[in-house]
Amino acid sequence: MSTERGEQVTVDTHYTTIHTLGLQNESRRLRYMQKDGRFPVVFQKAPGEWSPYFMDIFTTLVETRWRVMFLIFSLSYILSWLFFGLCYWLIAYVHGDVDDVNNAPCVENVRGFTGAFMFSMETQATIGYGFRGMTENCMVAIVVVTVQDVFSCLLDTIVIGIVVAKMASARKRAQTVGFSSCAVVNLRDGVLCLSWRLGDLRGNHILDGVVRAMLVRYVKQPLGSIVMLYQDLDIQNRDIVLATPATIIHKLEPGSPLYSLGPEDLLKDDFELVVSFTYTGDSTGMLHQTRICYMPTDIRWGQCFQDMIKVGKKRYKVDYALFNNTTWVSVPMLSAEEYDRGRNPVEGSQSQSPLFASVKRNKHTDMNPDVLEEAMQHTCL
Repeated sequence: MSTERGEQVTVDTHYTTIHTLGLQNESRRLRYMQKDGRFPVVFQKAPGEWSPYFMDIFTTLVETRWRVMFLIFSLSYILSWLFFGLCYWLIAYVHGDVDDVNNAPCVENVRGFTGAFMFSMETQATIGYGFRGMTENCMVAIVVVTVQDVFSCLLDTIVIGIVVAKMASARKRAQTVGFSSCAVVNLRDGVLCLSWRLGDLRGNHILDGVVRAMLVRYVKQPLGSIVMLYQDLDIQNRDIVLATPATIIHKLEPGSPLYSLGPEDLLKDDFELVVSFTYTGDSTGMLHQTRICYMPTDIRWGQCFQDMIKVGKKRYKVDYALFNNTTWVSVPMLSAEEYDRGRNPVEGSQSQSPLFASVKRNKHTDMNPDVLEEAMQHTCL
């Protein structure tokens, strides 16, 4: 595989993935995964290597675009009508039905190709106008009609199965299950935690959901190549029943790849946080997966998500308008490693410590009134 400038790209898929990049292209490096969960990867096959696609033709057709599927759907019927219409015309021509009007025909009212095409279409579509019909004069014509009936049943089964499979695709269901547009870092039980939200927009709930997070880090080698390293993040409560929006939590503890990164180091680091949620829908029983990728700029230090669940008289009320809304909170502007090393064990002393971040007003976030007075004190300090 080569780049636009003709530079060779070496890919090693056994342990890591290595990309050789020029110095001028470092700022234009492609993302490992797009924000919507798609991977910017294009596979180039050698000439003559199409046999795997034809061996699994059903999956190949299911993965095609809708416009290509409609074209194949139309051509499959039109070409079959033309082929069997040509067969009926040849039978009528050999039997003498085209030239001799008084001859006992193989097919009633079929004297040319137009009539043969109409009879083929009426037979395969089971229209049955009653003007054209098969007779007992030609055994070959009866055999062709039988073959066409069997072929039409098989063709209808394949086309309908492909259309239904495309409509029930797991990708469509995955669009109704989403992650928050950003991740936040705040304190939970005295521990710095990285968290993000997960919610289901449909009314029917999801069963057997498993969350997974993976950190893709880019390491530059002395020769100019970029090595992509993968490391799983430890998540609390991986198994989720998504009846209401859930907050996924990763503690920044020893062993975490983000344990030594502070807010400034986080923005300077080069990594991507790939998050996936694999689940089974209770409506169809099919396996689905939703993915998202967070860049360092998508991680907001010192913020937390707003509460979006309210308790009503008979049911819980979820306001998805607050799904991506965050508020500023007091969080130490230090890495988790430095915070654990210099934390005062005496409770209540943290409110006077200069480790906590000042709270700023942002047009994309809402200010929590409960923390406003305390935040203004920290800002003055």
